[in-house]
Amino acid sequence: MNTELKKKMSKKTTTTETTTELVVTESSYLALKNNSLEIINENLKGQQLSYQMFDVVKSPSGGTTSFSVPGLSGDEPEKELVGIILDYTTPRAYWDTPDPKEGTPPVCFSRDSVTSHEGKSCTTCQFNDFGSKDGESNAKACKESISILLLRPDNIMPIIVRVPVSSKLLFNKYATRLVGQLIPISSVVTKITLEKAKSKGGQPYALYNFEMVERLEDDEAANAKAFGAKFAEFLSIDVELEESTDAAEETV
Repeated sequence: MNTELKKKMSKKTTTTETTTELVVTESSYLALKNNSLEIINENLKGQQLSYQMFDVVKSPSGGTTSFSVPGLSGDEPEKELVGIILDYTTPRAYWDTPDPKEGTPPVCFSRDSVTSHEGKSCTTCQFNDFGSKDGESNAKACKESISILLLRPDNIMPIIVRVPVSSKLLFNKYATRLVGQLIPISSVVTKITLEKAKSKGGQPYALYNFEMVERLEDDEAANAKAFGAKFAEFLSIDVELEESTDAAEETV
């Protein structure tokens, strides 16, 4: 092995260890006060984490104001979700049929709502125009959403919370308020609740609300950031495999 290659491999190894290392500290979060990263690595035997391995909390239909959260005994209703937002993405996808079957891959998708998988601009795309979905509503043909990686106190594995386009602005406002106070989103505990609302056409849907309920201590916030780095890459893949039916709020 040549010297240059050895240097590159050595540098990569050092960076990885620094990024994911946790300093054991007092915390109400199970994942941040023990060797949780070692446990995950040991159990997965080096396998890459994928979208299918995580429990997903989807947008409720019909204006329901409680979440359906997967658990060991099946789905459980919860009025609120409380935890640390380790990371999030802003995917979008377009299907060329108005009613695609669940699991059908989209014709086009973007992992960041800026550039498509083919390198095209989402801003100038005709399917990004309001009213492009069916001509009868103000909805876009290309479906936007937010996927939040939420770490709860009693579990070392985060869950994915799917936020529909109807609540995207509310989430962005929350994130912006934290920016205004120079607060990283992963250094606070966030509470997510649902509020019943109606579309212009009278269709009920659930509106998401976001609230900071606690700011983490510096060492706990550093651990949350390091822990989140372990999962960051997974949120950038498998966007095209997300389910195609997140229905009611698309017509808002």
